[in-house]
Amino acid sequence: MFQESKKPLERLDRFVRDRITPAIYLDGVPLNISAWQAPREPVPFSEAVKQKFEPVELGWRFGRAWSTIWLKVSGVIPADWDQSAEAKLAAEIVIDFGYNTSRSGFQAEALAYDSSGKPIKAIAPKNSWLPWSYANNQIDFYLEVAANPDVAGEYTFEPTSLGDWDTAPETPLYELKKLHLARRDIAVWELWQDIWTVRGLINTLPQDSTRRHVLLRAVEQMLDGIDPTNIAASAADARQILRPVLEAPASASSHRIVATGHAHIDSAWLWPIRETVRKCARTFSNVLNLMEDHPDFIFSASSAQHYSWIKQNYPAIFENIKTKVASGQWKPVGGMWVECDGNMPGSEAMVRQFVYGQKFFKDNFGVESKEAWLPDSFGYSAALPQIVSQSGISSFLSQKMSWNQVNKMPHHTFWWEGIDGTRVFTHFPSADTYISELSGEELAHAESNFAEKGRGTVSLVPFGWGDGGGGPTREMIAAAHRTSNLEGSPRVQLGSAEQFFDQALSEYRDAPVWRGEMYLELHRGVLTSQHRTKHGNRRNESLLRQAELWASYARLKRGIPYPVEVLDGIWESLLLMQFHDILPGTAIAWVYREVERRHEEITETLNNIISSSLEALANDPKSALPKRTLIANSSLTSDRGVAPLAIGSSAGSSDLVTANKSGELIVLENGLVRVTIDKSGRISSLLDLETMREAIHPDLPANEFHLHHDIPTKWDAWDVDRHYLRSHTALNKLDKLTVSNTAGVAFVDTQRTISSPGRPESVISQRISLSSGSRDIELDITVDWHESEKFLKLSFPIDVHAEQVAAVTQFGHVWRPTHVITSWDYARFETCQHRYLYMGEQGWGIAFANDSTYGYDVQRTTELDGATVTNVRFSLLRSPKFPDPESDQGINQMRFSIRPGALIQDAVNLGYQLAFPAQEVSGNQELPALVQTNSQQVIIESVKLAQDLSGDLIVRIYESIGSRAKCKISLAGEAEKIFTTNFLEQATPDALATSGSAIELELRPFQVLTLRVVGIKL
Repeated sequence: MFQESKKPLERLDRFVRDRITPAIYLDGVPLNISAWQAPREPVPFSEAVKQKFEPVELGWRFGRAWSTIWLKVSGVIPADWDQSAEAKLAAEIVIDFGYNTSRSGFQAEALAYDSSGKPIKAIAPKNSWLPWSYANNQIDFYLEVAANPDVAGEYTFEPTSLGDWDTAPETPLYELKKLHLARRDIAVWELWQDIWTVRGLINTLPQDSTRRHVLLRAVEQMLDGIDPTNIAASAADARQILRPVLEAPASASSHRIVATGHAHIDSAWLWPIRETVRKCARTFSNVLNLMEDHPDFIFSASSAQHYSWIKQNYPAIFENIKTKVASGQWKPVGGMWVECDGNMPGSEAMVRQFVYGQKFFKDNFGVESKEAWLPDSFGYSAALPQIVSQSGISSFLSQKMSWNQVNKMPHHTFWWEGIDGTRVFTHFPSADTYISELSGEELAHAESNFAEKGRGTVSLVPFGWGDGGGGPTREMIAAAHRTSNLEGSPRVQLGSAEQFFDQALSEYRDAPVWRGEMYLELHRGVLTSQHRTKHGNRRNESLLRQAELWASYARLKRGIPYPVEVLDGIWESLLLMQFHDILPGTAIAWVYREVERRHEEITETLNNIISSSLEALANDPKSALPKRTLIANSSLTSDRGVAPLAIGSSAGSSDLVTANKSGELIVLENGLVRVTIDKSGRISSLLDLETMREAIHPDLPANEFHLHHDIPTKWDAWDVDRHYLRSHTALNKLDKLTVSNTAGVAFVDTQRTISSPGRPESVISQRISLSSGSRDIELDITVDWHESEKFLKLSFPIDVHAEQVAAVTQFGHVWRPTHVITSWDYARFETCQHRYLYMGEQGWGIAFANDSTYGYDVQRTTELDGATVTNVRFSLLRSPKFPDPESDQGINQMRFSIRPGALIQDAVNLGYQLAFPAQEVSGNQELPALVQTNSQQVIIESVKLAQDLSGDLIVRIYESIGSRAKCKISLAGEAEKIFTTNFLEQATPDALATSGSAIELELRPFQVLTLRVVGIKL
């Protein structure tokens, strides 16, 4: 027999387009429509309904970018519509704003309200209908329409003016093409779902597959049997023809998929934060609507911040969510405040993502998440397994690693081991997406791609429109039902992430282990884009540590009220701004205008808390001693004779520092180090006078600015591609060089310009300084940046044979190779560090600290005589054109400290020293540290009052250099009880406990411990 494969499918596709799709809806009853244009920012329902609405007609053009239009819609269900037919012909409002129906969540969206202001359901390109009951004869509702522009367009990455209200054009973006009442023929709609499933399955099966040909013949029979002139009357019979092939069961060894409803909602990206609030409301109302019709449908949603917005702005939706959480249909997942960046948040900030997230879920829903949920972050820190585990979470989900450019991750289900040895059970959906439609192609890919075949049998698929929200649709649930036991397809079961992890762990407890960071081989530019936001993040992380430390001490010592509400609000705002499209610098201009303002406000508030707390602490009202200048030291080591975390008098320094010119060279020296600076402002010599070891190779000066072209293949703000490395310009021409001295400090100031055709000049100002008694060279850099598609680096070739460098991450550091041997090394050409970077040989090295820089690259150069120079280059600024064409334009500041003759502990200390400079305070009383450690390698990371407002003191410590440590943690007073907890401040079954003023502990490398101190008396 002759077989045809192509013709039946072409016939089917045209028949669906021309016959079945138009037959889904019957009738088309016009409705009365009037409109009101909101002012610049959205208004609540209660205000909108008071406004004067003007009649509009179909074809009306509306919606300049980012505006909001309210539509008032009314009408009557026709008297001849038979209510008894409702089960076969469902009444629905059909809406079309003239958008691109190929994708959802990036264009005009609307939320429908009934006349009392209760949200009904959202309208979006892939979900553009509204249910209406026959019993409700009078149609009366409102639509809040957000005219959001499609900023990305077709992802050509062209500069856009749509990224901010002030730059967007006034031109209307949308057209009121449809807004009418119709009846949906449920039999025709169900036939359409049958065809979609069969068509998708045919696409995935081999050409010579028997099952494929059986499906093709069934399609032909269905097309032969259906009446093209009366689809409604013959749809049921057509479904019967397809029924046998849809009821053929899957094989016993078929891959199993747990499909959980999901709606990845970026907390800001190609829209401002305020729009995300409404996206959450729209998405969540859709989900609640679906749950009423599909009791087996389970939805998983992360990000406590999203729920918090709904609680505050849409209480009716929030109450319905609470009901569904209680019934088990709605699953809060992730346990985090937002799905933050996986690399750049600091130690304590990453902990607080879980502390604040889990607390919100517990307080509002009575649950804590058991699975971390970061499907879209741009790589994952090696510290995360411990942080996840200590936050009460047993499993981890991500998907982004499937985007790797060079190397494919070897597993989909595995144990992930962190820097301290903690392991967390981890899964990557083998469908390689977190916004699945449950199409035949996606399901087939999930099975064929699954790396654990023969050992594991189940994977997870999150389904629902995402990024811009939207979530699952009734079509997706229909697809899940049809593939629950279907020959040729994986078996799909609607369920939760928790159900999946339970199944996967029960069958695959001996899964393989991946150790260390999960480095995404893509989006490396996010470590540098939008520097001012990164600077604000690092600054405020540091100020929060100081504010909590000194405010806790002031509460316990002086009875000053602890500003818990203010600090909680600041933490929640900072955690939101660590979202994985905000902190990485990949959002629109509007976002950064708001974020930079927020960071400035937070800085001011925290400085006020610190100042008032120190003022209270340093002044004993009962003391007759006169006031004098005291030093508050919040760093790790003594500063001017003041112990760490204490307040005391400065011991001063009598050491001298000199600055001399010798020909074209300038020499700074203080008895500890000697720094030589050449006429280009480069460091040509850095001599450790204690060991007489030179750090700089004579032919490769350091502190050299490199300017690269930066034109990624795509994903401008996200990516730096390897080809940028192949050429650069060294900026060695100076406009100005001056030398100066003040008391105890010598300075060299330089200025250089960058001239690019058609653009204002960029000016780089740098101050190199050396202080008396210090082994550290300080670099203060200010860049007035006006470049476009350029990448600025600061280069330090160091004369050490370093096979690897240590880069700080949360609660420790990771060692990364300096060589390229494997394909994994090759792909890792731009990486992340926080406060410090260290490289060295046995017993001698050099430490770098910085206040706001995350990205760096490292290269090795081998001389003819075999000598090796290790060159680390810090990434200072970029200037991508999409999505914010003005990214980083203007003033940017950054600071570095460099210490030669260093060990890894020096690098740790240097990072904290730069992040937490001592502060002067006028007072009459010195105070010992509230908490102190007798081990230099054990860091007191956080001192604060307990989240439950009990007044208990929380102290978080960790081992910092990767070596086992014994330590005594001592308090400034006696405590009723001291015991260890998890990050949620709950005692664990193996908690250590004591009472008194100290506790002795042993920590494994990079282990974090949290102490809860009850009833301390100072």
